[in-house]
Amino acid sequence: MPPVKINHVAVVVEDVNTALAFWRDALGITAAHVEHNEEELVDIAFLPLGEGEIELIAPFTADSGVAKYLAKKGQGLHHLCIDVQDIDAVVVRLKGARVELINETPKTRPDGLTRYVFVHPKSTGGVLLELYERASGSAGFGD
Repeated sequence: MPPVKINHVAVVVEDVNTALAFWRDALGITAAHVEHNEEELVDIAFLPLGEGEIELIAPFTADSGVAKYLAKKGQGLHHLCIDVQDIDAVVVRLKGARVELINETPKTRPDGLTRYVFVHPKSTGGVLLELYERASGSAGFGD
């Protein structure tokens, strides 16, 4: 089953509140939800835009993957996320095609409704790609 749509574009920032000064205050995009994610060690602001979202992600520890990314590459585009309908089938298909996955087993977001995997940029032409599968009837934070 092919991807359904773009879910979000993630931008890594040093501090979510500072970044919101532009996205929310200057540009006028209201944050629907801000989350302190202990599993990924990041703070995330979700800004609905059209059918998708912009996510502002900032590490809150110096040893997280996002902190290492920020130290190496600086602020900017972090990843693109697309929705899929059957993440388990997609993972099997990707493994069969020898696509490099960062997490080979889907993880579940704290909302309990979203499962996800990351595809390594080596396999996508340089873009970190996240695949989301949402539980039936779940449309995200902008519901």
